[in-house]
Amino acid sequence: MTELNLAQAINSALDLALANDQRVVLLGEDIGVTGGVFRVTDGLYQRYGGDRVIDAPVAESGIVGAAFGMAIAGIRPIVEIQFLGFAYPAYDQIVSHVGRIRNRSNHRFSAPLVIRIPYGGGIGAAEHHSESSEAIFAHTPGIKVVVPSTPYDAKGMLLAAIADPDPVVFLEPIRLYRAVKQDVPDDEYLVPLGVATTVREGTDVSLFSYGSMVRESRRAAEALSGEGVSVEVIDLRSLAPLDEEAIVAAARRTGRAVVVTESPRTAGMASEVAAVVQERALYSLLAPVERVTGWDTVVPLKRTEHHHVPGLKRISAAVRRVMEA
Repeated sequence: MTELNLAQAINSALDLALANDQRVVLLGEDIGVTGGVFRVTDGLYQRYGGDRVIDAPVAESGIVGAAFGMAIAGIRPIVEIQFLGFAYPAYDQIVSHVGRIRNRSNHRFSAPLVIRIPYGGGIGAAEHHSESSEAIFAHTPGIKVVVPSTPYDAKGMLLAAIADPDPVVFLEPIRLYRAVKQDVPDDEYLVPLGVATTVREGTDVSLFSYGSMVRESRRAAEALSGEGVSVEVIDLRSLAPLDEEAIVAAARRTGRAVVVTESPRTAGMASEVAAVVQERALYSLLAPVERVTGWDTVVPLKRTEHHHVPGLKRISAAVRRVMEA
């Protein structure tokens, strides 16, 4: 075991993958010599060389397109897009080619590639550097979308994504990169994709979240315990596939559900989780499902970002509403 933050845990997973499988290559802007914009790939270029840790030009569509060609040719590429707001030029490659190749080729080909993307607010970067548009990727057939919230999960889920025979979009919460440390095994281990986990038990309300919102949900749960409210926190971890069984079981257990995301409210993942609860656990509910989300606006500048990204106050208020219903 080594105590690592989330960025270090991802670096450890990449290091193991490069060391254990000669097919693995990394591609991305500034990931080589400088170690990436968040230094997540720090040291890997020096260890494995420029043939396997490839500094790519500023051309996200070209990066993902090249990785797609590598993947169907038997290489195991891992792409880094600097920010989620920079991924849109590559969306055509993802939705038109990467996600469709298995179906298009009648299962003769697959695209075993991982697309790593830092996402979300909380660092005062605004706009393209702080966006949370994960729903458009979860809405794309043929790809998996996962979001770790702890160093342990980050390493195990990334290794599972690299081993997966199909493409995975691996979203990394920017403000969690160095926010918390955790004991992480030094050796290889896998955390299964598509499986949610309970990070805090409770009996009155179920809070569903992922990424950096798991930490905010836990903060709210701990604060509300002082008011006599027992809050369960579920870390979804995977957005596609979504662990519907875990969602339904939690909603039936407590009878109350609050979904917390930092993405825009309309047509987001919070709406999807709420729909699952309404469709499959309606008769267990004691109150309507609440959503706590970002607003339907561009992420604001640093001075007002705290109004956009859900935090303790807004999450706690939603829990109180479902308790009073």
